[in-house]
Amino acid sequence: MDALTCLKTRRSIRTYRPDPVPRETIEDIVDCARLAPTAFNRQAWTFIVVQDAAVRARIPQLAGHGEFIANAPVCVAVFCGPSEFPVEDGCAATENLLLAAHAHGLGACWVSGNQTPYSNAVGELLGAPPDVRLVSLVAIGHPAEEPAVDKKPLGEVLRWERF
Repeated sequence: MDALTCLKTRRSIRTYRPDPVPRETIEDIVDCARLAPTAFNRQAWTFIVVQDAAVRARIPQLAGHGEFIANAPVCVAVFCGPSEFPVEDGCAATENLLLAAHAHGLGACWVSGNQTPYSNAVGELLGAPPDVRLVSLVAIGHPAEEPAVDKKPLGEVLRWERF
């Protein structure tokens, strides 16, 4: 799939088939995430791949939402820091995760982690040190749904020169 098609056709997938995702595919998806741009090229991120069903089931319990994480065969937790711009760096990596999953024919959906009431609890669950931030959680799996496009038209969001 070419890059523009990938960008224009990716959708948030929240329903997954139970089929496992091969380890090589997960590694390639995370490899794409680690190649995202970072401020000052700090690359201060760590990606935790969670395949254990019991651990994945705890995440939405802690968060109070994101039940689809428990049903996906893979969840990647994106932690970032310490660095000057952990949120921006982690978000760039998260977008690469989402696009790489789509390019592999998989579905994915992200849940925010930064400055949420559950970020510390999820960090503790996954053994993260206290000086890093949970930026996002990304559920990944074989899609069991095909959501419709629900995006604003370009004319509603594009401005030239001034707001």
